[in-house]
Amino acid sequence: MIEINLVPDVKQELIKAQRVRATVISFSILIGFVSAGIVTLLAVYVFGFQTIRSGLADNSIKEQAAILTSKEDLSKTLTIQNQLTKISAMHADKKIDSRIFNVLAAIIPPSPNDIKVSTIAVDSVAGTVVIEGQAANSFAAVEVFKKTIESAKVKFTTDGSEQEVTLASNVSTGDTSYGEDSTGSKVLRFSMTFTYASELFSPASTNLIVRISNSGNATDSYLGVPKSIFVDRAVDLEGETN
Repeated sequence: MIEINLVPDVKQELIKAQRVRATVISFSILIGFVSAGIVTLLAVYVFGFQTIRSGLADNSIKEQAAILTSKEDLSKTLTIQNQLTKISAMHADKKIDSRIFNVLAAIIPPSPNDIKVSTIAVDSVAGTVVIEGQAANSFAAVEVFKKTIESAKVKFTTDGSEQEVTLASNVSTGDTSYGEDSTGSKVLRFSMTFTYASELFSPASTNLIVRISNSGNATDSYLGVPKSIFVDRAVDLEGETN
């Protein structure tokens, strides 16, 4: 069979273009319907499902709040819980006051300047230590005790480096009076107050050691003589002659 196409080429191209256009329009309409459906679903989810879910959550919050407020001593419970959250920070910042016993072991002078401690008070706010005690060797032992405290050094490690600071400053002797101990012996009662170095009780200070340094002079005569009686020699005035 022989077929003769009497449609010109221009007409064929037009028909193809019309078919392509129809296909594109069809796909566009289909995509439009799909997009409209997706938008509708999203709108239902946002304005419908989410609204219902939010309402249910609000009702649950109100119910739980009502149950919570009905608890007895609620304010005390919340206060305790708040304090519990701060325990770790307080533990990290707490002072190691037990080091005062290491200090006592280092600063108590040996015989014959015997010192016995009655009470010791550490004021972490003022940064002071108050020692009350008695001395069998009266004022000489108290003076030795004071100079021992003034010469004490604190050696410690912080951040991996070794450091050393003076143990005490503003060392002063309080009221003194004579009395008798439990054996009937005459003793001198005294109180000693000093400001301690902040590093002494700090948890950041590790490997802490208290040592005594008398600036190269450890004789009993040095320890027993008050420093206040020594001064530098006065210089001659210019133009003055004997």
